[in-house]
Order: sequence, then C-alpha cells, then structure tokens
Amino acid sequence: MLVVSLTGGIASGKSTTSRLFSGSPYNIPLIDLDVLAREVVEPNDASKTLKKLVDHFGAEAILNEDGTLNRAALGRLIFGKEQEQNRKVANKYIHSAVRKRTAWLVMKYWLTGTPVVIIDTPLAVEAGLWKFCGEMILVYCPAEQQLERMIKRDSDKGLTREDAENRLNSQLALEKKISYADVVLDNADNAKSTLEQQVKEVVERWETQHNRGLGKVRTLVQWLIPPVGLIMALYATWARTSRVSKRLREEKQKERSQ
Repeated sequence: MLVVSLTGGIASGKSTTSRLFSGSPYNIPLIDLDVLAREVVEPNDASKTLKKLVDHFGAEAILNEDGTLNRAALGRLIFGKEQEQNRKVANKYIHSAVRKRTAWLVMKYWLTGTPVVIIDTPLAVEAGLWKFCGEMILVYCPAEQQLERMIKRDSDKGLTREDAENRLNSQLALEKKISYADVVLDNADNAKSTLEQQVKEVVERWETQHNRGLGKVRTLVQWLIPPVGLIMALYATWARTSRVSKRLREEKQKERSQ
C-alpha cells in the first residue's frame, strides 16, 4: 500500500485537491488530519487531549461555557511570533493524539487491501510526518496569493490582514516545503481545471505502478503476506526519507557556499 502525504498551506488549494482525489471518479481513501485534530480535542475523546491543554493553559483561557474548546481563544494564544512556545505545547499534545489515530486508520486500510491512501495535512513537514510516507504531494502557490485568498475568504469572519499574516507565518513557507515533495501541484492560477489535470496525471501513474504487470503482483504479495508487505513498506519509506534528507543537506551546503 502506498501512503501519500498531501500537504500545502493556508489557502493554497489543498482542500480542493483533496476533494479531487477522494471524490468521483477516483474515490481514493483520505485521512484528513484537520478533522482528526478537531476530534481529539472533543471533551469526551479517549485521547484526553483537551484535558492536557486545559491543564497547561487554564480553563478560563481556552474553554467555552459548555466545556468545549474555544478555538478562537486557543488560536490567539498560539498564532504569532511571540506565541511560539505556546504553539509548541499545543502541537505536542494535539499532534501526538493525531499521529496515533492516523496509524490505526492506515493499518485498517492496509488490512483491507487498499492500494493507496492519502493523508491530508498542512503540517506534514512541520510535524515530521514527511518521514513516514511513501510519497509527498505539495499544493503550491506564491505566498502573496495565499495571503490575498485568505483575506478574501475570511474577511467577513473578522479576519484582518495582520491575523492572516500571523497565520501564514505560523507555517513553514511553501517555497521551503518544495524540497520535501516528490510531486508539486502548481495552483498559482487558482483554476480548478488545472488542478484536475495534474491530479489525473498523478492517479494514472499510481494505477500504472500498482495495477499493471509487476506492480500488480507486488501489491498482491504485500497483501497476502503481511510481513513481506511491512518490510517493503518500511524499506520504501526509509529510501525516500534518505533521499529527501540528502537533498536537504546538499541544499544547505549550497547556501553556505554562496
């Protein structure tokens, strides 16, 4: 099974892209980590993530009157340069719970013989999840376009330009994520038809790799003999991580020499 990380940034077009992959005609299983992140902070969630956040930040600071998480209040505590330490604490609790839940879902798809599953997350690089996937897809557009799209989309919700800049700055710039990606989908023109064509090409490549010739045999063996499948998956992940790490080292050396 190929585990694909789909990432991007705020207002980059990642959500549109995820719908293209998971909707008709492809219907590829998709694990949305934003959805999981909302689930794990529910008051009765088994992960007890909300309790950990309350213990650190205080109930008055982040809870609504009904005991649910006040997301806007937490956002004010973690977005912005001066809130970096708060963001690290919140991410530690939330990311830990999300990673565990993601692992269980991936295992479920593997046991049912699913050839490809997509993990949709804006923080694949920041949270280190790029190390645990067989392929990473980045939805890219220039930072200024991200900012303008965000303001246009959320200004009626009270989002100011300063708020938008703080949220954008809380994530690693898309330009810096390119080095981690195997595939970059260009959404600079913000045209759905352009994304549709790029997604089509990616899916066709997956189908060729998994459903034809040796790829089909390999997929069948991985499912019928789980230990073999696990070893092959671990090797593929290790090989990709090593390849990306080497690329990052070379880029750093190049920057230092300039």
